[in-house]
Amino acid sequence: MQEPHKSAIATGDEIRSVLKEGMARLRAAHVPSHTLAAEVLLLDVLGRDRAWLYTHAEDRMDAAASEKFFALIARRAAGEPTQYLTGRQEFWGLEFEVTPAVLIPRPETEHLVEVALERLGSRGIKTDMATGRPTPKLRVADVGTGSGCLAVALAHELPHAVIFATDTSAAALEVARRNAARHGVFDRIHFLQTDLLAGLLPQLRTTPGESCLFDLIVSNPPYIAHADIALLEREVRDHEPETALFGGETGIEVYARLIEQAARLLTSGGIFVVELGLGEAAKVERMLKASDWVNIRTTDDLAGIPRVLAAEHV
Repeated sequence: MQEPHKSAIATGDEIRSVLKEGMARLRAAHVPSHTLAAEVLLLDVLGRDRAWLYTHAEDRMDAAASEKFFALIARRAAGEPTQYLTGRQEFWGLEFEVTPAVLIPRPETEHLVEVALERLGSRGIKTDMATGRPTPKLRVADVGTGSGCLAVALAHELPHAVIFATDTSAAALEVARRNAARHGVFDRIHFLQTDLLAGLLPQLRTTPGESCLFDLIVSNPPYIAHADIALLEREVRDHEPETALFGGETGIEVYARLIEQAARLLTSGGIFVVELGLGEAAKVERMLKASDWVNIRTTDDLAGIPRVLAAEHV
């Protein structure tokens, strides 16, 4: 006769009670989405999924697991982002490692991937549907890669692409390398520590006879104005890396340098896709219209905010 199911949780307080107490502590600390945060932290401690949690709500937790959970609750109540506490964040249907060395990937940044794939069109398909022949390989750059979420997502969607991912932070690049390896695309992404695209510009002079130009350049650059630091949520202001957040006194200084470098590195017809901060769309669009760019369009996020700007280099 088969033994009845035995929970891995030893005797102690019920899981339901522990979870409710965690929620209450986060609610008292005015933590946004306190219910979800408490669930995610408890699931991380237990190593279980949400379906298991609600079918085993009456199981017991041992003292060590409870202690670990409430220690995480205390840190979240003090402002540490849930993603840094668990070390994980989903992006484009893939799970990414995140640490305080990198910006936490946001859902709105997924629009960069969507727009990039849309603008590439048939170039983004590995096989030419008309001839059956392989599509020419793509060269892609992800500027300010952070966790590597954009580079990895694009490598996942564009198996015929070679991707160069840049960042000024060595620590961020280490996280990005681990994420690329985790998702099996490490061999197609080259990681480079440099400011924006500066480290790639010398290739234009040092590789005669071979194109060093790119078909696609994407970036989620730092675009928050230093003057707006007090307006940020404490989770962002106190815990995410400043170099990934602040784009200068007004927030748009980085775009001028990025656009100038991208213009030098994109092939004719190459696509430039960049994330925008609140209220920055018109200003960045004017920068592009002042030089050799066409088919300039913005895309709104789900909140109706202009979030992505894409343009084609002449």
